[in-house]
Amino acid sequence: MTQFLPPNLLALFTPRDPIPFLPPNDKLPHEKKRLPYGGLADFINSFEAAHETPPPTRIETKEERVARRAREKAEKAALQLEENLTSWDPNNNEASTTDPYKTLFVARLNYDTSETKLRREFEVYGKIKSVS
Repeated sequence: MTQFLPPNLLALFTPRDPIPFLPPNDKLPHEKKRLPYGGLADFINSFEAAHETPPPTRIETKEERVARRAREKAEKAALQLEENLTSWDPNNNEASTTDPYKTLFVARLNYDTSETKLRREFEVYGKIKSVS
């Protein structure tokens, strides 16, 4: 089929020159002379004695660390709760309103609604202390 192609396209399908042969840089692994194995007797006195080795220090595992942190967090929360319960006085709370039953929450308002519109709509029901 390629004999029907024009010469300019046939030039694209001509094979390249073969890769030139190069001799190997090293000997093959089975031809190399290897060094014999040596002993460790020369290094024995570099090691420490077994009776001088300190016992290994115990490090807590990940599960123990997670359990310890959870326990500490629970203890801290319980202590904070106890402190808050002993120091809380509902009669001397400055951040509270005078009567919680007189507080009204209005939701789903249009963004264009202003405080004056809210005051005008809710003044029908009584005096308004604040709109926030």
